[in-house]
Amino acid sequence: MNNQKGKLIVISAPSGAGKSSLIKSIIDSNENIELSISATTREPRHGEENGKDYFFISDEEFDSLKLKNEFVEHATVHYHHQYGTLRSYINERIEKGINIILDIDVQGFMQIKDAGIDSTSIFIIPPSIKELQNRLNTRGLDSNDVIQRRLENAKNELTYAKDFDYRVLNDAFEDALNNLLSIIYNNDYVESENEKSAKILQNLLS
Repeated sequence: MNNQKGKLIVISAPSGAGKSSLIKSIIDSNENIELSISATTREPRHGEENGKDYFFISDEEFDSLKLKNEFVEHATVHYHHQYGTLRSYINERIEKGINIILDIDVQGFMQIKDAGIDSTSIFIIPPSIKELQNRLNTRGLDSNDVIQRRLENAKNELTYAKDFDYRVLNDAFEDALNNLLSIIYNNDYVESENEKSAKILQNLLS
């Protein structure tokens, strides 16, 4: 039996910074680490399973859980559907010794930070706004108008990077992955990498 508790790892990044690919690689190649499952009020899509992809609940149940402070973070998306991370689910996985990655935006992170919830927070930094735009264009998922909105959102999100415990530059995938693993499993981050990320962030915000 594993007597060591897991921990909550919060990871945020602008769209196109490579966060999803990094998280997938971490989970696919390491034990005792999972991506958090959110609760949502939207209807299940084809092939989605309750308790595996999301916890599907009604608006009434979601609102009741909010009033009871049962979410570590929550948000309404596109003015309609509600999403949130259940406190009971996080606590249950952590008690079993499982590390939980919470993939959320900066607003969700600030809710967790303001509530004083114990976590390790990491912000993924792109090498430049131009490179971020190139990645978004290469994905081919969005129109030019949507990409421009994502870039504007990215500039705002970058202003929150200083509030995270760690900032990891993703200019080379394997380097970023190794830095993330060092933080998650060893609470260790090479000071030179930290300084490099700080300089890049300063350039991005200037």
